[in-house]
Amino acid sequence: MKSLFAKILLWFWATLAVTIIGSGIITALSIDTSERQPPFSRFTQFQLEEARHAYEEGGRPALEKFLQRFQNVFDGRGMLTSADGTNLLTGQKHPDLVQHARDRQVYRLTSRGHVVILRAAGDGKYWFFHLVPPRHMSSWFLMPQHLFMIGAAVLFCYLLAYHLTKPLRELEKAVERFGQGDFSARVRSTRSDELGQLAHEFDEMAARIETLMDAERRLLLDISHELRSPLARLGVAVELARSGDDRDEALNRIQKESDRLNELVGQLLQVTRVEGDPSLLRSEPVRMDDLVAELVHDTSIEAEARGSKLRLDVPGPVTVNGDPELVRRAVENVIRNAIRYAPPGTAVEVMLHRENGTCLVSVRDFGPGVPEESLSRIFDPFYRVETDRNRSKGGVGLGLSIARRAVVLHKGELSARNMQPGLMVTMRLPVAAAAAMGQALSPVHA
Repeated sequence: MKSLFAKILLWFWATLAVTIIGSGIITALSIDTSERQPPFSRFTQFQLEEARHAYEEGGRPALEKFLQRFQNVFDGRGMLTSADGTNLLTGQKHPDLVQHARDRQVYRLTSRGHVVILRAAGDGKYWFFHLVPPRHMSSWFLMPQHLFMIGAAVLFCYLLAYHLTKPLRELEKAVERFGQGDFSARVRSTRSDELGQLAHEFDEMAARIETLMDAERRLLLDISHELRSPLARLGVAVELARSGDDRDEALNRIQKESDRLNELVGQLLQVTRVEGDPSLLRSEPVRMDDLVAELVHDTSIEAEARGSKLRLDVPGPVTVNGDPELVRRAVENVIRNAIRYAPPGTAVEVMLHRENGTCLVSVRDFGPGVPEESLSRIFDPFYRVETDRNRSKGGVGLGLSIARRAVVLHKGELSARNMQPGLMVTMRLPVAAAAAMGQALSPVHA
C-alpha cells in the first residue's frame, strides 16, 4: 500500500474499532468489588443469585425450569455448579472449568467452544457459567442503532485523513510543476500547522529560486542593452585614433570608454546580486539634486547631437537613502529614453522636487507620447510602441525596465503619463529620514 491517505485512513479505522470494542469489553467484564459494578458484573451476579435461589428453594426441578427460561431469554445455556465444579442439574463434573475460572483474576471470560461468562458466589459455594454461542456474542455489543454512530465515526476518520494529506498532495503537484520548469508554481496553503508551514517554506524557496533565475536572465538582457552605447562610442574612438592627428586625445577617449565599460559590467552584476539577495543593497545618503544635475550635464552632448536640449529645474537640495549607482542608472535611463524620442528643436525637461516625504524626479519630452493602452506596459522588457516610437530611434526596449527594477529595489515607484504633447516619466523615492527632519547632510556624488 503506497498511498499515505489509505494508510492513515486504515489506521484511524483500526484504532477506532479496537478502542470501541476493547473499551466496551473491558468495562463490561472487568471485576469490580465496589457497589457500582459494570453491567456484566451486575448481570452475572443476578443470574447467579436467581439460579442459587431456585436450586435451594425447589431443588433440581426448579433449577431446570429457571435454566430453561434463562436459555429462552438470553439465547445461551446456563450452568450452576458447586465449588468443585459439579453440575448441580446433571451431576457432571467440570473441575477444569472451575480451575480455569479461578485463574482468571481480571476478566471473567473464557472459551470452551462457547464464549463462557462466569461468576462465583460470595461465599464460594457456587459457580454460575453462562455459555454463549460465538455467533451470538456480537449482538450483545452491536445493535442496529450503533450502525449510525459507526458510520459517522468512519466518515470523520475519512475527513481527518483527507485533511491531513490534502496539503501533501498540493505540495506534490507544485513540486512536479516546479521540476518541469514552471517556476511560478506555488502551494499557497492557508493552514497554520506543520504541514502549512512546510508549504509556506516551499513557496519561499520557489520564490527565491524564481527570483534568482529571473535575475540571471535579466543580467543577459541588461548587458546587451547597457553595453551597446559604450561599445559604439569605443568603436568611433578607435576609428578616430586610426585616422585622426590627435592620437593622444583619441587614446584618452578609448581609455575613458573602456573604464566606463568595466564600471557598467560591475554595476550590472551588482543589480543582479541585489535582486537575488535584497540584503546586499547599499543604503547611504544620496543628494538627488547633485546627481540629477551631473546626469543632465553628462547627457547634454547626446541631446544636442539629436537636435534637442535639456532643461533642468531643481528648486533645492533633496536627499534619499539608497545605492548611488543604482539610483544613477535609473535616472540616467529615464533621461536617455526621453532624449531618444524628443523631436529635433524641442527640449527635454528634467524636474526634481520633494512632495509628502518623497523625492520626485520627472522627465518630460515633447514627442508623440504613448497610446493610453500601452502606458502600463512600457516598463516591460523589450516592449515597444511601434507606431510612434519605432526602431529607428534606437534602443531595444530595456532602459525603462531596468530603471523600474532599480526603483522598486529602493521601495519606490516609476510611472508614466501622457502630457499632450509628450510623455512624462515620474520616479518616486522615499526621502531620507534625516532629510525629512530638516537635518543637513553632506553631499554624496554618484
